[in-house]
Amino acid sequence: MTRRLAAIMFTDLVGFTKLGQHDEETALRVRREHQALLRPLFASFGGHEVKSLGDGFLVEFASAVEAVKCAVEIQRAVAGRNASVGPTEQFRLRVGLHSGDVVEEDGDILGDAVNVASRVEPLAEPGGICLSGSVHEQVRNKLPILFERIGLRTLKNVEEPVEIYRVRLGGPRSTGGAPSPSPEPPNLRLAVLPLANLSTEAADEFFADGLTDELIARTAQVPQVRVISRTSVQRYKGSPKSIREVGEELDVGVALEGSVRKSGDRVRISVQLVDVRSEAHIWSMRYDRPFDDIFAIQDDIAGQIASSIAAHVRGARSAPGPPLAPAPVETSDMEAYSLFLHGRQRFGEKGSIESIRSALAFFEEAVARDPRFARARVGVAETLLWLATEGSTPFRNAEDRALVELRQALAINDAIAEAHSTLAALHLGADRFAECRREAHRAMELNPSLADPYRWLAQLAAGEGAIGEAILLLEAARKLDPEDVNVLSFLGRALAYAGREAEALAFWDATKSHVRFRTNAHLAEYYLGKGDLAKVEEAVREMERIRPSSAWTWLARGTLAARQGDPLTARTYLRQLEERSKQGEMVVFFIGFLHYALGEIDPFVAAMEEAYRLRALPLLELLYSPLYAAARADPRIQDILRRQRQDRGTPG
Repeated sequence: MTRRLAAIMFTDLVGFTKLGQHDEETALRVRREHQALLRPLFASFGGHEVKSLGDGFLVEFASAVEAVKCAVEIQRAVAGRNASVGPTEQFRLRVGLHSGDVVEEDGDILGDAVNVASRVEPLAEPGGICLSGSVHEQVRNKLPILFERIGLRTLKNVEEPVEIYRVRLGGPRSTGGAPSPSPEPPNLRLAVLPLANLSTEAADEFFADGLTDELIARTAQVPQVRVISRTSVQRYKGSPKSIREVGEELDVGVALEGSVRKSGDRVRISVQLVDVRSEAHIWSMRYDRPFDDIFAIQDDIAGQIASSIAAHVRGARSAPGPPLAPAPVETSDMEAYSLFLHGRQRFGEKGSIESIRSALAFFEEAVARDPRFARARVGVAETLLWLATEGSTPFRNAEDRALVELRQALAINDAIAEAHSTLAALHLGADRFAECRREAHRAMELNPSLADPYRWLAQLAAGEGAIGEAILLLEAARKLDPEDVNVLSFLGRALAYAGREAEALAFWDATKSHVRFRTNAHLAEYYLGKGDLAKVEEAVREMERIRPSSAWTWLARGTLAARQGDPLTARTYLRQLEERSKQGEMVVFFIGFLHYALGEIDPFVAAMEEAYRLRALPLLELLYSPLYAAARADPRIQDILRRQRQDRGTPG
């Protein structure tokens, strides 16, 4: 016999016994399908199938995190399969999880942990997941998943009551205890505010901005602390608002503020950690050191924050946690590091195509000086992809080069969260969905405060029909980066696609000042679906004012013209889009949508086929937009969507 700690999963095929009594042949077919669906998922998350229980499985995992991820993926896969078959062919599963000590004997596992897991599983709703408090404690700060506390339950043949939690899949539930959208209390949310530049040279502004970025990245490594993204704190640069006001707006409990002065080869940094509610200083420090000590200063600040927050939150008498490991020194070339900080400042502005090109040049020069400076290579990849997305450089060329840079960066240092996140985005754009999910999860493990991986997972979930789960992921991303225009844009559209129209309209109204162009594009789509052409006209005029030559603007104006009975204008925009396509721009699905607006179904289907071939299929519009509801009934579009599901590894 061997004894070890393990996470235990039980699954159960709901209603299998009853189905077998009425239709044995169908029951056996369903069982085979369910086994074929689940077994590859167990393996992909490191699960060991101990045994099949006829209508379920007993599976062992070395990691509670992987066990929960596998359970969520199982229910997502089952939901995807059910969406593609008739009601009589559907099946649902219950999943239960517990962790504890197990004994292995003759290939089987025994012990209290196995018994508890078997009793947790029946508490799950059909299509749901329940887990014990021991599993919840291990995963609650490590996954983009919302948990709902059910409370203590007395389980058969289990001596002590067990704390039970439910995984919230696809939206909030009203049963049991009060759900919390964030597992960490507010005083574990930190904002690193922009450092004030006290240098006599205005050109040193880059150093203050870059160092702010560095401290955000470093403090994100502090256990159980969520750090607000640069995008959302940058608006407070030079702001007259008090710490308390900033804390309320960002929903944080503590903030780091300070100043930096760079003079020759020395740097002077003053920082203080502040309780935003009382505005009392928790800790403060001044550094006056040579510039090449900058990495040690960053480590010291992050370490001081780790111990100070622990004492502040848990009480001064609490035992200190393990010291924060120093970050590896990525370059000894201080000029390369200065160039990198220049690039971070310019990229963070995202004010224009020129600012991004300038950032790219700084990153490239940093890499030229030190080819082993991994994060500078990540900067090259990020800026290239940004330029490609904005249509300022050929996408395929940018994608190929970015992939090379990311692989080289990860070969040097595999622990760069931004590299894994950017790689996830590349995989998503190339329809490599399993790889996207793997890289997004890896990024989140390395830096739970990074918002982008939540967005990539939200896109995957929405593309698989789980729009409610996508909304939860986007809400989690928004808590980390309240000002991210990509998150705001996606979240408003997801609310509308989920049928939560009143919420979507209120959300668009509240965020329009931050995301003007995209919000108006979504409003144009929404009001086209409602037939309110006057409202569409208002939205399109705003789009034309902000980005008159955008393909989205031309699509909206052309579609509106078609609806207004003006096919000549619509065809003018169609021809212009076709010319752009000949120049290499990825506008094939815009062309298809305009054909659809003109009632030309065959060219529309042909464009969708071409978009699928080029890995540019507008999946969310085809799945959810009311404008293309009739198209979803076309067998040819259904076939394209079926092939897309197969590419994702989704059954059906």
